[in-house]
Amino acid sequence: MGRKHNGSLRAGIKLDHALLPLLVLIKRLEPIGVVELTDRVGRDYTTISRQVAKLHELDLIDCKESTADKRVREGIVMLKGQSMTTRIDAAREWIGRPIFESWSEQDVDGLLRLMRKFADAIQNDPGKDTETG
Repeated sequence: MGRKHNGSLRAGIKLDHALLPLLVLIKRLEPIGVVELTDRVGRDYTTISRQVAKLHELDLIDCKESTADKRVREGIVMLKGQSMTTRIDAAREWIGRPIFESWSEQDVDGLLRLMRKFADAIQNDPGKDTETG
């Protein structure tokens, strides 16, 4: 069984494997609408909309009207969903801690620096400049 499944098992969470990353992403970015989620995960609107509806049905998220645009419904994580994301964070730490314990402080700092650089590059939408049409 892969690490992806070990984390959710370690956290004691039984949730469709497609819904869990979406729940975590909503928690990190809340409030967030379906269109923005679709852009971030690279899947089609219908799939993400259906998954968001399922998370809502399970009382893991609530969907509220956006304050910026009344036509947009934004997801926010509810208490039950927060409990799950907290357990996922703890499981990820449990999995990662033994790995990073053998790393030097310089190696960890290097990883953090490169991850920040990577995240910044993604945020700047690098594919936008390289696409040809």
